[in-house]
Parts: sequence; C-alpha cells; structure tokens
Amino acid sequence: MQRGEFDLIAALLSPLTGGDDRALGLLDDAAVIPQKTGFDTVVSTDTLVADVHFLMSEPPDVIARRLLRVNLSDIAAMGAEPFAYFLNLSLPTGTTDEWLEGFAGGLQIDQQQFGLLLLGGDTTRTPGPLVLSVTIFGEAPTGHAVRRGTARPGDLVFVSGTIGDAGLGLARMRDGAGAGDPLVQRYQLPEPRSALGVSLRDIASAMADVSDGLLADLGHICTASGVGARLSASGIPVSDAARSAIGAKGDGPFGLLTSGDDYELVFTVPPERAQAAREAAETAATRITEIGRLEAGSAVVTVRDDAGNDVTPDIPGYRHF
Repeated sequence: MQRGEFDLIAALLSPLTGGDDRALGLLDDAAVIPQKTGFDTVVSTDTLVADVHFLMSEPPDVIARRLLRVNLSDIAAMGAEPFAYFLNLSLPTGTTDEWLEGFAGGLQIDQQQFGLLLLGGDTTRTPGPLVLSVTIFGEAPTGHAVRRGTARPGDLVFVSGTIGDAGLGLARMRDGAGAGDPLVQRYQLPEPRSALGVSLRDIASAMADVSDGLLADLGHICTASGVGARLSASGIPVSDAARSAIGAKGDGPFGLLTSGDDYELVFTVPPERAQAAREAAETAATRITEIGRLEAGSAVVTVRDDAGNDVTPDIPGYRHF
C-alpha cells in the first residue's frame, strides 16, 4: 500500500526539518523565516524532470542528492551560504514507498553535509513523469552577494575544477556505464563550490555556475555586464578521465566547453585581485584556472583553438527551449 500525502510528510519529510521552528512542523500553509539583521536572503530554484535532467534508472538517493547540489551551486555562485530549502514533489502513480524512503535518505545525507534543513514544500500526484523542484535559501552580508552584471573589460576569467566531465559522464551512463565510472560520478553527484563561492564574495567582480556549459554561462555574465570574452581552448582545465574519453572517441576537447552539468564556478576578477582569488581558492581547497580575459564590445565569447583560429560557436551550450 502506498503512503498517503500526509503520511509521506509526517514519516519521511518532517524529520528533514530537524525540528526547526521556522518549518512549523510542516503543518501550516507556509513557513515563517525571520530576516537576519545585516544580511540579504538569496533565493534560487531549480526543477529536475525525469528522463530530461536525470534517468529513472538512477538510484533514488543519488537523484535526491543531485537535486540539492544543483541548487546549492546557484547559491555558491552568488557568494552566499545556504541554510534551508523547500521541496516540491510531483509523483507519478505507482511511486513506491521504497523509492520514497531512498529519496528521503539521500536528502538527509546531503543536508548533513551542507548544513541544510527542509522548511516546507508541496506534494502532488501526476500522470506524467516524476518532477522534482527545490527552492533554496542562502544568506550574504547586505549588498555583498556576487552578481553577473558587474564585470568590466580587462577582468580576468577563471573557472574552478575541470570542465566537460559531466557531459561525458551522462553519455557514458546512457551507454551502460555504472556509478564506478569517474565521469558518471561527476554527472550524478556534482560538487557545489560552496566554500569557494563564499571566499570569492569580495574578490570576484561577477560569477555564475556552469550548468548549461562553460561558454553559455560565461556568456550570461557577458550579456549582463555588456562585455565580451576571449578564451584559449588550450588553457581550459580538463581531467585525465575526460582526456582519455575524448581521445578514445577521436574528438577534440572543444565540445567540452559547450557541455553542461559541471556545476563549477566561472568568475571574473580584476587583475589586481588575481592573487587574492588564488589564495581564496587555496583556502577553499579548490583548484581554479585562469582561462581568458574580458574585453570591450558585444557580449560574445570567442575561443582560440589549438590551430590559432578564433571560433564563436553558434550554440554555446544546452538550451532548454
């Protein structure tokens, strides 16, 4: 017998509030979140749809952790610290108690790792695919959240971690590779750069997370700031696993720049703050790489390939529509 809505909330979701008074026991129509003096509340939301953003064949705990992490990445990109989230579940008929228990267990794991609590949400039935949505809340000192529209020509462009792993991991997973594959792991459980984002709060001039692809998300910074960017393909950080995968396929690394789901941070820094950015990354125990520079002009990201040609891709990354 499947759990009813209120049994699901009482048995599996209420424990995720940790007894926090702001959640009101998940018994009211809304939570009550007092504003913290001297801080701005930073809010973001993301929706994942089965067989669009994840595969139903994946374990439910992994799906839950990915759901939280892609939202945590948005908060990191603003230089904010996360503290709570709301969860909306649209569950297809036939969703089993076992699946729901595994899903709730995955949420609990990452709540503990990232210091989060569930404060509310909604549950519904749907005849369509499973749809999962999180609205996440973070805090940053008033006026200090990092935005996309404050970069300037001459700023240096940096990116954290390595690029292209997740796109390769999704392709390998669809071909039957399991969770032991390091590229599949990068797709299923991205590492939100929360500590780095906070460390860069008063250093970066603009920042975004790499969800749709490095070129696309840097392009969003360029559009918001009214600048262009010039990168070198040879300078993009690529993992050994990704190099091996693209070598086996006979492809060059350029496609890695337009694949999504890495959830790294791409950010810009005035040259005089570059050393401070490197020191912040060291403090956050996260690798960063300088990959280019912003320039005056239209909001276009140009990449110089290994042959010395300047390329501007027609499709810089994943498009939802």
